Amino acid sequence: MINKVVSSPDEAVADIGDGSSIAVGGFGLVGVPNVLIKALFNKGSKELRVVSNNCGVDGGGLGILLEAGRIAHVTASYIGTNKEFERQYLEGLIELELTPQGTLAEKMRSGGAGIPAFYTPAGVGTWVESGELPTKFDGAGNAIKFGKPRPRREFHGEQYILEETITTNFALVRAYKADTQGNCIFRKSARNFNPNAAMAGRITIVEAEEIVEAGQLDPESIHLPGIYVKRVVQLTPEESANKGIEQLTVRKRA
Repeated sequence: MINKVVSSPDEAVADIGDGSSIAVGGFGLVGVPNVLIKALFNKGSKELRVVSNNCGVDGGGLGILLEAGRIAHVTASYIGTNKEFERQYLEGLIELELTPQGTLAEKMRSGGAGIPAFYTPAGVGTWVESGELPTKFDGAGNAIKFGKPRPRREFHGEQYILEETITTNFALVRAYKADTQGNCIFRKSARNFNPNAAMAGRITIVEAEEIVEAGQLDPESIHLPGIYVKRVVQLTPEESANKGIEQLTVRKRA
């Protein structure tokens, strides 16, 4: 049996070079492969092309690569409260392809399944279909580059547009449990984009809170088969426990 466990995060990301495309799991602060992202930051790779729901937050997740100017292109569905992401996009420092959230998830899943394109009703009649969404601005705030139009087709009386799927050079994901062959289990909402991002990567790297020997995971509980995974890294207890809360809301005391 192939043992896919590597000794360190630095070793796991050692071949992610300049200009690489990377699918990254997580949603907000949940299920984000922070340790692998930090290792990639330390490596110094730049001009990265990232596929992720929201490209991190200010000072966290992919946000540390963004702030360092290491990301050139982002495919995402949400800018949200990441002010640095917004600033770089509007000032023309990065290129951004905004994609409906469900479409983005399916683009990665389908890419990993070997499907080149699919039809979806999401975006019909909008700038997504017409290709009028700006992907790049100049320094003066003028849109200089746009998305490409999507072909439309009718099925059973409903309108759909054609979306091409996504595959990337690498994928970085976080799992709750993994075995030495790369089979993974994700816990609760961390199961959001992680399995789909993992499928999209040609070389998928997993950071796991717990690693067990092959055969110890219940086959019926596995969310991601090890066939999609190339490398697995064991997190320390401190790294496993580091789970931030993006927006803390509590009741006032009586």
